[in-house]
Amino acid sequence: QVQLAESGGGLVQAGGSLRLSCAASGRTFSSYTMAWFRQAPGKEREFVAAIRRIGVNTYAVDYAHSVKGRFTISKDNAKNTVYLQMNNLKPEDTAVYYCAGAERVAVPGPRATDFGSWGQGTQVTVSS
Repeated sequence: QVQLAESGGGLVQAGGSLRLSCAASGRTFSSYTMAWFRQAPGKEREFVAAIRRIGVNTYAVDYAHSVKGRFTISKDNAKNTVYLQMNNLKPEDTAVYYCAGAERVAVPGPRATDFGSWGQGTQVTVSS
């Protein structure tokens, strides 16, 4: 398993942008499927986005319907880091965002139970 650490959360006004980063330790990061999930107070953890390398410089990506067109997930294997660029943020995006990783997880359609490595989470708050 890899060790994961998120950063980049904060407070932003509606319509603003944030970029979350997730730094990973471990030699097998390039083969991992990486994903972002989020959990708002009183709600279950929900899928946000996922990325998996399927070829040389070729990735499969998947997004939750609620963030499609606003969020972009990317992966830098040289830096062992996965990013979540969040644009046009809405108050309903307010949540703790978690980075997750695992090998051989299919994209699209990953579930939280597919992932064995999780970060500690970073808070994103969007004010109206």
